Formats: sequence, structure tokens, C-alpha cells
Amino acid sequence: MTTTLNGNLLIGATSIPGTGPAIRAFNPATGEQVEPGFASATVADVARACTLAEQAFDTYRATAPDARATFLETIAQNIIDIGPELIERAMLESGLPQPRLEGERGRTVGQLRLFAKVIRDGHFLGAALDSALPERTPPRPDLRLRKIALGPVAVFGASNFPLAFSVAGGDTASALAAGCPVVVKAHEAHPGTSELVARAVQKAVASCGLPEGVFSLLHGDGRTIGQALVANPAIKAVGFTGSRQGGLALVRSAAQRDEPIPVYAEMSSVNPMFLLPEALAQGGAKIGTGFVDSLTLGAGQFCTNPGLVIALSGPALETFITAASTALQAKAGATMLTPGIHAAFNAGVAKLAAEPGVTPVARGLAGTTVHAGQAALFVTDAATFIANPKLEDEIFGAAALIVRCDDISQFHQLAEHIDGQLTASLFVTDTDKALAQALLPALERKAGRVLVNGFPTGVEVSHAMVHGGPFPATSDSRSTSVGAAAIDRFLRPVSYQDFPEWLLPTALKDENPLNLWRVRNGELAQS
Repeated sequence: MTTTLNGNLLIGATSIPGTGPAIRAFNPATGEQVEPGFASATVADVARACTLAEQAFDTYRATAPDARATFLETIAQNIIDIGPELIERAMLESGLPQPRLEGERGRTVGQLRLFAKVIRDGHFLGAALDSALPERTPPRPDLRLRKIALGPVAVFGASNFPLAFSVAGGDTASALAAGCPVVVKAHEAHPGTSELVARAVQKAVASCGLPEGVFSLLHGDGRTIGQALVANPAIKAVGFTGSRQGGLALVRSAAQRDEPIPVYAEMSSVNPMFLLPEALAQGGAKIGTGFVDSLTLGAGQFCTNPGLVIALSGPALETFITAASTALQAKAGATMLTPGIHAAFNAGVAKLAAEPGVTPVARGLAGTTVHAGQAALFVTDAATFIANPKLEDEIFGAAALIVRCDDISQFHQLAEHIDGQLTASLFVTDTDKALAQALLPALERKAGRVLVNGFPTGVEVSHAMVHGGPFPATSDSRSTSVGAAAIDRFLRPVSYQDFPEWLLPTALKDENPLNLWRVRNGELAQS
């Protein structure tokens, strides 16, 4: 299937030429502009998309779970049907290699299909029943509970995942699964990729007979169009993946509304690795090379990029540093996603190198493309790290800091000192058992996912995955942006008291059509 990009806004069922300044993608490998231009939305366009979403909401949220599941599966198939054109355009706009993008397309489709299964199962509704107890003093009324969709959701496409965290990515998939219409603000770095995917969603809306306002796509600057989108009263929640600065700007806007709304922003994380003494002694060189592979994957442009290594000073750590340095020096610089990201990476590396008490230990090979990032590795000591908050700042790209600890007590100090993280990794052997057990409570408080003897890059889309964590990793540590539980962000509970059977929602009727858990007289039983 070949689609001609026209650079239009997709508002509901229509394709509308924007009247704002044109946005053009750049090929990050060459620095050249990529045609066509994509005209920015106006504030009026934002209002139109939000109004359509609001008008579609009650009809869409009332669709049967099977109908919504079919809709998600139709989007997935439509994305597959785009064929090579989607991968080619994404390569052109992102500089990412074909295998990576083909894998990301598979993940995007897999997310949509996972949420189709989640809503067919029905347990996402959290339905429950407390039967009436008229003989009790005081009497208990008949109480039934289910979760309903929150309302239209604004989703902001991410720079580093043009498919899996973008137009039809996890935020959109989970919001649509919950019964929420979605208005997407495309990322400026990959507008063509966004249009191709958006047309696949728009086509699914039409073929499934859903209200047109279930989905819209807007182009424009985040500081104007994005803020207008978050401020619109029809929007009831926001999904965002990006910088801390951008995420906090949206949080502030959402909090200043007459009706504040939740912003689920994934922002920054350095994903510390704790190398416990015996694990380091037994496998320092192997861990060092594996760490560099994880650090440089995708030019280091993963939210779970391991940017901090904590270990006890001594010969075993020096073995690790030597192995990591050797591996890093053989890594050619890979193309970064945008000129801005490349410039910010270089500035971050230069800033870290200039900090007192920080020593550069290795650099990767220079890349051959215009915006290639040259990997960097630094070392400092625990006292310096604790005294200088700047050393924990995320550098988005393949740069990491090794922290030497003088004794075991500094492991505990650092575990308590670090900010909230998406991940924290422990490298252990059975001999490290006591220290690992002692560190785990702090790491549970600091991270959304704790790994043992593994590297954090790679986020499985599954029921048990958490991709979230305490601030500043995210703006809401109670949620995840990846995995089946992501749907909970866009639902809220409603209790129904003494409803006649004919007025009850289908999920709560006496015949229990969705086979959900019920609570009777304080006892749980599955019908």
C-alpha cells in the first residue's frame, strides 16, 4: 500500500490543510529537510478536535468490549498493511535502522492486540457487588461498582519511539481501550510517520462505524498547540513521554485549569546499576562489556539507558572499567534522532566533563553522519556524587558515570540519595545475598522496575511490566505507561446504589455476563 503524504491535519474524519507555520522533518543522518511540509494547527483546530472528541465520548465509551477490541485489532492490521512505506519514512525522519523500526512496528501492533485481549477479558472494569442486607442494622443498600472511561485524552508523540510511543503507541492504545477518544499532538521530528499511522487509525474508526471524534491528529509547536490542547476543558487526561522540562510544563498547565486533570508524564531517569562486590569480582569484565552494549543501544536514546554505575573501589572495579572502556572505544557513534537532541547530548557531555571531581575515562569512535553521538564514560567518587546534584542529571544519549564507593555503607547512602527512577539494577551472586536484601527496600521506593543480573534496556509489553517510577522518572508514580495496567490511568470508579435491573450497566447485571468477581456479604467469589 502506498500513501501520498499531504501534510494535513486529521481532525475526526476529515483531512484539513493547516494554516499555521509549516513543519518539516530533518533527516538526522544528512541534516537535509524532508518533504512535504506539515502545516501547524491553530487554536481553532485544537478546539474543533477536542469538541469532536467530547461529542464522541459517551457513544464510544458505551461500545461493547468486543467492539472496542475489534477496533484496536483493526488499527493493528491497518498499520501492518501500510507495508515498507512506513519503515522507509520512519528511517528517513529518525535515522533509526530498519531492523530497529521493524521491531518497533511489531511492538506497536503487539500493544494494540494486548489491550484488545485485556478489554475482552473484562476484568479491567473492576466490577464488584455488595448485595443488599435489609435485615442488618443499619440496613446495607445494594452496591455495585465498575470503572468507566475518564474522558478525551491528549497524547504527545515521543521523539525516540516514532511508532511505539507515538500516534498509535501505548498511551493511545490504552486510552482507546479504556473507552477514551484521543487527540494526538504529533512530534515535530517525524510528522510523515505520524500521518501514515494516523491514517491507519482514522480508517479503522470509519470501518468500525465509530464516531469520528474518537481520534484526531494535530501538528504544531508544543508550547502553543500542546498547551492549548491540555488547557481545553474537553480533555480529561494527558499522556506524555519526553523531557522533564516539557513534562513539567504540561503538569503546570493541567494544574492551573479550572478543572485540574492528571498528566501521566514519563520524563527522566538515569537507571542506576549497583554492582555488588562478589558479582563484580566474579564477572566484572563480562558485566562491563554488556553494560556498554546496553548504554550505546540506539545511540543511548532509550528511557531505560543505564547512565549510572555504582560499585566498590578496588581491583574488581578497575577490571570492569577497563573492559567497559575497551568496548566503548570500539563503538562507532550512531545517528541521533534530531539536531536538537544531538546538540543537547554534546552540551551535556561537555558539562559533565567540566564538573569538579569527575574524570573522563573513555570515548567512543566518532560517527560518520552529521548528527552522530560519540559515546562517553566518566568516573567519580561517592562523596563527590552526593555533594553535587548536577551529577545525577540525565544526559539523553550514550553517556554514563561510574561512582566509586569507599565502603558498603556508601551503597546504602547512594541508594537513599538517588532520585526516582524507571529502573534500578542489582548485579549479585548468592554471596551478595545480605547486601542485596538490605538494598532492595530502598530500590523499591526509588524505582518502578528492579532487575537482577540484567540490563534495563528492553521493556517487555506484558501484564507484569511497570514502566514508571517516582518523580522525576514520571509525574505519577502510581501508574505505568507500558503493560496491561496502563489502562488504569484512563479509568475511574463509579458506584451504583439500589439500581433496578433495567437501569444497570451490562457489566453489573445479575446474570453477570462478563463473569466478573462479585462481593457478597464481605466474601469474594467468582461466579
